[in-house]
Amino acid sequence: MRIIGLLSGTSVDAIDAALVHMHQHDDELALTIEAFASMPFEPALRQRIQALIDHGGGGVAAVCELNVEIGVAFAAAACALMQAHPARPVDLIASHGQTVYHQVAAGHTRATLQLGAAAEIAERTGVATVSDVRSRDVAAGGQGAPLAPYLDALLFGSAQHDRVLLNIGGIANVTLIPAGAPWSALACDTGPGNALIDGAMMHISAGAERFDRDGARAARGRIAGALLAGWLSDPYFAAAAPKSTGRERFGRAFLDAALAHDLADDDLLATLTALSARSIAAMIRRLTPAAEVIVSGGGAHNHTLWRGLHAALGAAYPLRPSRAFGLAEDAKEAVLFAVLGLAHVQRWPANLPRCTGAGSGVVLGSLTPGRDGAVPVVHPRPAPRRARLVIAEEEAEHDA
Repeated sequence: MRIIGLLSGTSVDAIDAALVHMHQHDDELALTIEAFASMPFEPALRQRIQALIDHGGGGVAAVCELNVEIGVAFAAAACALMQAHPARPVDLIASHGQTVYHQVAAGHTRATLQLGAAAEIAERTGVATVSDVRSRDVAAGGQGAPLAPYLDALLFGSAQHDRVLLNIGGIANVTLIPAGAPWSALACDTGPGNALIDGAMMHISAGAERFDRDGARAARGRIAGALLAGWLSDPYFAAAAPKSTGRERFGRAFLDAALAHDLADDDLLATLTALSARSIAAMIRRLTPAAEVIVSGGGAHNHTLWRGLHAALGAAYPLRPSRAFGLAEDAKEAVLFAVLGLAHVQRWPANLPRCTGAGSGVVLGSLTPGRDGAVPVVHPRPAPRRARLVIAEEEAEHDA
């Protein structure tokens, strides 16, 4: 089966699209990443999404309209990938959408909301679309996140040693894959990844620059130690897994408070980068005394953040980019959602309750039929226990 996975992350910078061909033999799933592309949001749309996330701007009308407009943008990303590879027909699209609200704290109604109307995607592409992937885990008592452990357990299990999969998006998350026991994974969101750094760069540059390229400006700054120590005392960092977070905690309000300290621009970036590095490292050290750390996400390109992680973790936690294992750092989450799409149509539970806190494993997502009611033809298979990445020339002739 050939599936497009679509994702827009916490940074609201672009729509990532991965075209993944999958086939299964016994309990192994083979994944071929045939194409990957990243389509930036149009600036006006990005600003409206950001305003909704930061301030709830516009109310119900804005939510309703943005749901459609984001769906149209996601459909355009899928269509662009399909048009670039017409000889590779797509059986299914799996869309994460754009998270605009995520609240799972005690004392509140547990809820998560991703916009990007699946009906628009299915209508404009003609392809059946899986969407609303997080809500079922929340309904089952989970946090709705992180969902990456399903792919992590499939791909990165090792019989010899622990591995930690670190993805640094707007929010960072980690998965511990214990040696010899990949399905006993533990995972959580660690806190801010790129979101605060990106927000600071947008403010400093008056919108001209969306991120600190290579961490160059943070490298020139000095860390405000007392301020950093105060930030690291936030109760979220001390909480045990499973846990998840988002811009509701580490977003506009946090950034506004940081800006009020009136640090020099580069010092602010240095201190925010150190917050991400040290909070990530602290969680990894709590999970395991030693592990190979495999890094993905946009933050993997931030050299200052990478150096901060290395300094905070030490020699017991060697850092390796996910591309060393055949998975490009920027493509991982889009590939994840392609795999979650397959899990949906095969009726495989794809949340890991130890990671999300759900009461049970559940089938994630909802399916919107494609043109003329088309849905994928599925040959039922038992859930795989492992996966491997293959290059295009190694594709098997039979599909999942």
